[in-house]
Amino acid sequence: MKAEDLKLEEIIDFSQGKISLYGRRLVVHSVHAFARLRGDLLDTLGSDRTQRIFTRFGYYWGQADAAAMKRIFTWDSPKEWLLAGPKMHTLQGVTHCTVKSLKMDHTTERFHMEVVWRDSGEAEEHKLTLGHSDQPICWMLTGYASGYSSFCFGRDIYFVEEKCRAKGDRVCTAIGKDALSWTEDGNPDMSHFQALEDIQSEILGLTRELKSKTREISRQRKRLHQLEYKHSASLAEVHSKPFQHVLDLANRVAPFDTSVLITGESGTGKEVIARYTHGQSARAKREFLAVNCSALPETLLESELFGHKAGAFTGAIKDRVGIFEQANRGTIFLDEIGDISAAIQVKLLRVLQEREITRVGESVPRRIDVRIMAATNRDLSEAIVHGTFREDLYYRLRVFEIQVPALRDRTEDLLPLARFFIKRLSRKLNMPNLRLDATSLDYLIHYAWPGNVRELENVLERSAVMSQAGLILPASLPPSIIHGEMAHAAEPRVKRSLADLEQEHIQAVLEFTGNNRGRAAKILGISTATLWRKTRKED
Repeated sequence: MKAEDLKLEEIIDFSQGKISLYGRRLVVHSVHAFARLRGDLLDTLGSDRTQRIFTRFGYYWGQADAAAMKRIFTWDSPKEWLLAGPKMHTLQGVTHCTVKSLKMDHTTERFHMEVVWRDSGEAEEHKLTLGHSDQPICWMLTGYASGYSSFCFGRDIYFVEEKCRAKGDRVCTAIGKDALSWTEDGNPDMSHFQALEDIQSEILGLTRELKSKTREISRQRKRLHQLEYKHSASLAEVHSKPFQHVLDLANRVAPFDTSVLITGESGTGKEVIARYTHGQSARAKREFLAVNCSALPETLLESELFGHKAGAFTGAIKDRVGIFEQANRGTIFLDEIGDISAAIQVKLLRVLQEREITRVGESVPRRIDVRIMAATNRDLSEAIVHGTFREDLYYRLRVFEIQVPALRDRTEDLLPLARFFIKRLSRKLNMPNLRLDATSLDYLIHYAWPGNVRELENVLERSAVMSQAGLILPASLPPSIIHGEMAHAAEPRVKRSLADLEQEHIQAVLEFTGNNRGRAAKILGISTATLWRKTRKED
């Protein structure tokens, strides 16, 4: 998991007036009310004590979020876990946090981080309620950053705000360092960080308690009705460079009537790219007609493409217009072009050369104005060598080629695609509350996806059907996703007993969760006591 992949709706649960961050209840507070509270505390306690209170509040908040991020996700690296803190600050509406620089070394126990806080709610409300300040006042922000980083790094990290909007600066900035580095660089006043020693042990205790209640939370979720929300009809986001390159090629060729050959493995989305290219072209308002060339026998395919005259063959009781004529002034997409017969190849070559077709049973050619796109998952150059595909047709089709990468080569797009399909399935299955639970994301990320994007969509539809109250938990996912590596086991599964398969499955899940029995039991859909009994039998 990467910090940039965090989505608010997948980590915050809104259920019947209750808001929770994976078991830890949250409450929406008014920043303006906090500013009023700040003013009262400043009047009664003074600046030093007020700063200490707000810093302690932020520190506790940051520690709790760091513990939650560790509990919920499996991170690609300790750095990603740390970067989830600034991302959480942004998602929760506190400030728009940008990490300017980060250096951390667990060996030397040294830490240095610079952050920029834009639109700090704390600074804004201070200005509106209390006016201009002569010192930085984002005390909760520095406390949060210090608490979160200290929990992740395992050492005391302290953030000090240098610039602040409340005192007239354009943005708020802060620097975080380990205690030793602050001492060496000239330790500023950090009295407001006192009395924070017991917070981490308290957070760890709460974390253990939350883990023990995971199954109870799961049962409660089944009974809760999610708040209604509307889906925005948007395309899936593209983060990977390989697919950005594909879209760039599509955009470049779209304005021209150039023939396009789209290649790639089955299920990668070749027709999606064809439709996208058509949509960016001058023909966008005209027909886009697709035909699967491998799905029809030669006679029917010829009639489907070029049309026929009544009486041309048995069953042809009336004239029929073919797809090439139907798509006139539009685009025709020939999927699985590598599977067409030699006879169809000859006729298709004439269409490309002369821009005219002849219906089956007729001798009079008909002019057409159509753009041709084709797709295949086969290696056509190899088919040419074997004499099953015409070289001249190949070059006519492949004036411009777009190679669509496999999903395993564009893993950055996996989560945006999954979220896109969830929105679409929500409408298709009439499940307005359908969503992915955060614990399911790691399984989707680490699966190989041999069936590419098509497999991802099918898996999510199956998981939606198996979900509880529209929430896709790991237990809703197919077994192949949870322990996909078991499909390649050397010993044939048909020769093994049911008990052996059960033990193998249990061991695979335990290994996947790092021997975390609570998480393993949740995936298996059994209690921790049952899991203990089953593993004890094996011992």
